[in-house]
Order: sequence, then structure tokens, then C-alpha cells
Amino acid sequence: MGKTDKTPNPLLGNWETPHKIAPFDIINDEHFESALAIACSEALIEIDEIILNNDEPTFENTIEALLKKGRLLDQVVSTFYTVTGAHTNEKRDQLLLVFSAKLSDYNNKIYSNSELFKRIARVVDTKKLQSLNKEQVRVLMLIHRNFVRSGAALTGKNKARFQSISKKLAEIGTEFSQNLLNDERDWILKLESETLELLPSFLVQALKQAGKDRGINQAVLTLSRSLITPFLQFCPDRELRELAYVAWTKRGASVGDRNNVRLAHKTLKLRAEMAKILGFESYSHYKLETEMASSPEAVDKLLTTVWAPAREAAIKDETILSSMLLEDGINDTLKAWDWRFYAERRRLLEYDLNEKNIKPFFQLDNLINAIFKCAYKLFELEFSALDVPLYHEDCRAWTVSRKGVDVALFIGDYFARPSKRSGAWCSAMRAQAKFPNKQIPIVINVCNFSKLENTVLSFDDAKTLFHEFGHALHQILSDVTYDIISGTSVARDFVELPSQLFEHWLEVPEILEEFATHCDTGEPLPSDMLSAILKASTFDMGFKTTEYLASAFVDLYLHLYEPPDDIMKRQDQILQKLKIPAAIGMRHAVPHFAHVFSGSGYASGYYSYMWSEVMEADAFSAFTEVNDPFDSRVAKSLEKNILAAGGSEEPEILYANFRGRLPDPNVMILARGLYT
Repeated sequence: MGKTDKTPNPLLGNWETPHKIAPFDIINDEHFESALAIACSEALIEIDEIILNNDEPTFENTIEALLKKGRLLDQVVSTFYTVTGAHTNEKRDQLLLVFSAKLSDYNNKIYSNSELFKRIARVVDTKKLQSLNKEQVRVLMLIHRNFVRSGAALTGKNKARFQSISKKLAEIGTEFSQNLLNDERDWILKLESETLELLPSFLVQALKQAGKDRGINQAVLTLSRSLITPFLQFCPDRELRELAYVAWTKRGASVGDRNNVRLAHKTLKLRAEMAKILGFESYSHYKLETEMASSPEAVDKLLTTVWAPAREAAIKDETILSSMLLEDGINDTLKAWDWRFYAERRRLLEYDLNEKNIKPFFQLDNLINAIFKCAYKLFELEFSALDVPLYHEDCRAWTVSRKGVDVALFIGDYFARPSKRSGAWCSAMRAQAKFPNKQIPIVINVCNFSKLENTVLSFDDAKTLFHEFGHALHQILSDVTYDIISGTSVARDFVELPSQLFEHWLEVPEILEEFATHCDTGEPLPSDMLSAILKASTFDMGFKTTEYLASAFVDLYLHLYEPPDDIMKRQDQILQKLKIPAAIGMRHAVPHFAHVFSGSGYASGYYSYMWSEVMEADAFSAFTEVNDPFDSRVAKSLEKNILAAGGSEEPEILYANFRGRLPDPNVMILARGLYT
């Protein structure tokens, strides 16, 4: 990011940069707030122009005019949130609160504008007279529905209260995220040499790098998942494992200013009130109305169907791991901080697989080349390195082209750092569109891998890399007219289909044979190790499925029923009713459930990963049925009906166009190795 100067605000300019990417080298924190104010004002003027048009409302002078407005605001907002999500600081943390409040006010002014809503409703009433094409009909429906669901049809006190709730929820979500990031950033555990001697070298290197990143000349454990998970797998010191696990699960649970439990409780009450104002039985009913699942009952049925075999598998595994604990002379029950340690030891015994032996074969740079190779073989996409200033020195950029034509700009930001929030995600600084002008997408994959001289990944981390690139392909290959339905602008329980589907190509032998090479010797992954990795693909699936499902159930039930007075007690009651094995914790508990409480994206929607997995397990079968993971006919159908189509039709129609039918959940249960 650039230094302060007296030049015009670059956020408000016409960017003469490659692919019109933000000029990060001349943007500084002082530019953001003033740019936001100016951009919001200009967008509202554009709205007034639509309303003041005395002509009969049409798709062109109302809907397309609405889609044209706010381009400058989009430019400012996308740049700001790209930076703050992946590289924040104290000033940007403060600006997050400013942006949250300002954008909430702006959206309220748009969606509460009765004159604008009347014009949109008039277009809906006369759409049959306007010769709209299928995509325009879809866009009209979505815009009208968005306005209704955002309170546009409300009047009087209900309208005012809805606006107040919307603003408050935006503020709370930002505060929840900041509390979580601060807790993750502040906690460290200094590790002595006697502990490091017991850990694999790749983990020791990562722990030492974490210390350097924080200005400490000593190896430290942080609350980054890329460090916590392998530490729990390999640290033989049970007390240290407990210390690390408890710190990991206590994120956001502070009793002071960072009390996310209090914020989650406020969020649930406000969401429930919002839903009732709009006439819905619960927030779950409100949220799921527009999803592929369509109802809480459908979600509950899926989760319950998978829970029984997953729990049964987990209990069997718990018995085995408990016996291993006792064999070590530990007269205690298996605890949550023990599971990964003994599961790793068991994997070594049963499959002759040890993470420290596997990891050197999965070099980050090689795997990036692997995803690019898959993208070429499937969709003829080519990636060329591009030297442009980005928001952090660790970021890399590539121009994506097909048959000599540029189709996207792709940015990879792969390494963990104290200024980045945890997790992995894909976002678009700009979505693909043909209206009002043709624009190619600018897509970013963000991960949190430990930065080493030659970064190597666990197999799970490698899956994360492929997963996020699946989202990127959804953006890159989008081919629609309007950005409101571009790329990942689809139902939440459909958006994970492309990402989870792309994970399968990591396990394609042809890809592993070429790109899984040892970081020191260059030797290819041995065939027996490759075979063992593929055989072990469902290993410990009882644990992985139950910890995920526990979070999905809690998310659903907290939003389905009246908000409890004691949210943590309610969480415990849900887990007790499920009879979750004692040694398995939730993947995301309430205090650090950012998917659900940092914003509304996955609220009452965390189930969507599994809903998409039902489709994904069936979708990859389209390739296996023809015995070719790169079959051109299937790949073209996948692109046409799923990746290029964006949100241009209902997801069940898109999926049926690809497979000729909807999938059976039992296919997914079988793929996970959870036999009933």
C-alpha cells in the first residue's frame, strides 16, 4: 500500500492499470473514508435520476439503470474489503466500523425508497409486455425479491425498525470479526527446544517462522489453523495439547470487551425480530426461502440422515483411540485434544502413512501448477504470471486466457500472517459481466498456509487449495450479461458445488504423479504411498463428519427457534440431544462461528457445504462413468450448465441440465465411507 501524498484520491479515478486492477501502490488508508463518502453520494444521485424519470418504468430505464449505478462505490468497497480481510491494521480495523455504518445507511436509503420500489414493481407487473429474455426475467425477479426481503414493502414503524435492525446487525458482525481476529492475533505459546525436538521438521520451521512474524526470536504456536492442527497431531506432550486446544476453542469467548457470546445473542434476537417483521415464522424460514433446500425441514432431514452413520463411525473410532490412550499408560478418557494425535498414530499403523512423510511431496508451488494444469485440461485456461503492485508482497497475480483471449485476472494470497483473518476464501474484486460494458473478473484466493522457504502442505491443506480454486473457476468461467447473477452469485447451498467438486482432481493419479514430488530430492510420490493416500481418503471420516454436523445443527436450531437467554447452554443442549461423542468438539462453536455471526452469509446456512456435497459426489461420477477425469464432453457440459451459468436459473434446473436428474444423498454418504 502506498504512502500518504497530496495527489487526487486514486480510489475515485479511472484506473489505467493492467485489467483495471486497483493501483494498490498509490492507495493508502487515508483515502478510504473520503472515497466512501463521495462514492455513496454519487450513487444516491444516480438513484434519484432513476426515480425522477417521468417515462413509464421499463426494464431498461429502471432495472438496467439500477444495475449501472454505484460503479464507483463498487470500486471503493471491493478494494477496501479485499485489503482488510487479508491485511488489516489498527487504522483499517477502525475503518471497518465506519464502512459498516455508512454502507448500512446507504443500503437502507436504497431499499427503503418507496418510489424506487414502485418503479421496480411496475416493471414486474408489465414484464410480459416488454419482451424480456430469460436472463432479464431472472434478474428482474431477483431484484424485486431482494427489495422485498430487505424491507422495501414495509411501512411505518415496521420499516423504521427493520432499517434500525439492519444497521445494528452490520455493526455487530464487524465487531464479532474483529474480536475473533484480535484473539487469534494476541495468543501465542512459546515453545522450548525440548518440545521442538519431538515435532516434525516442517512444523518446527513453521513455528519458528511464526515467531519471526511476531518479532520473537523463538518458535511460537499461534491460533492459526495451519499450526494448531499439526501441533495437535504430532505433539506428544498431552498438557501442551490441552493448552493449545482450549485456547483454540476459547477464541471469542472472553468476558471483557471481546465477548462474542454476547454479540451472538444480540444477533440471534435481532435476526428473529427481523424475520417476524417480514412475516416469517423464524429467521431460518426467512433465510432458507431463497435457497435450494427451501425449508428448515429439508435441511434437518439431510443432516439427520447423515448424522446416524457418522456418529456410529465416530463411536467405533473413539473406542480404538481410547484403547491406544490406555496403552500409553494414561488412565483417563479420550479428550478432544487427544483425538488428532492418536488418529495420526493410527493412520500410520493402518495405512503406513505419516503426515511428516507425506507433506514433503506436496509443495505449494507445484500444487499451484497442478490446479493450472487441471484448468487447462478441463477448460483450456492458461495462466501467465503478471507483475503488478498488490496489497501485500506475498500476493501473486496471473492473467487467465483462453485461445489467446484474456478472460480473468487471478490473484493468490496463500500465507498466514498476523494481519489476516483465519480460514480460506475466494472473492471477486470485480465480477464478470457484459453490461453496461464487458468486464473480465478479478478473482482472489486467500489461504493461511505456513510460510516456509519451500512451503509444503498437508493433504488437507492441498484440498483447501483445490477447493478455493474451484470457487475461482466459478468466477473465471462465468458468462452472463449482468453481474448480479455472475459467478458465485447463486444460492448459498449451491455455491459450494464447484469448489467441493474440484477437490476431486487432487486425487487424480495423473496429477499426483506429475506434481507430487519431494521438495528435497525431486522424486515422485511413491506408488505405494499414492495408493495408501487414496485408500485412506475416508479415514477418520466419522470425526470429520460429526464435528461439522454438530456446528450445522447448532446453526440451524439457534435460528429456527426463539433465541435462548443462555446461548451457550442452548448449544450444549443441542449437542447433548445429538449424543455427540465426548472426545469430539464442534468445528465452530458459537464464540468463533464467523461463518454465521460475522455476517449473514452462512447464517442458518452452514449446512450448505453438505447440501453441495450431495451434488458434488454425484457430479464427479459424470467423469468416472466415462473413465476419464478430463473428458472434454463432460467438462464442456459442466462449464455450460454450472460454471458459466452463474445464477441465471434456479440451481436445481442448472444441476438437472448437467446430470439429467437431481442426486441422491446416499451417494454422498457412500463416498464418505459412512456405511449404514
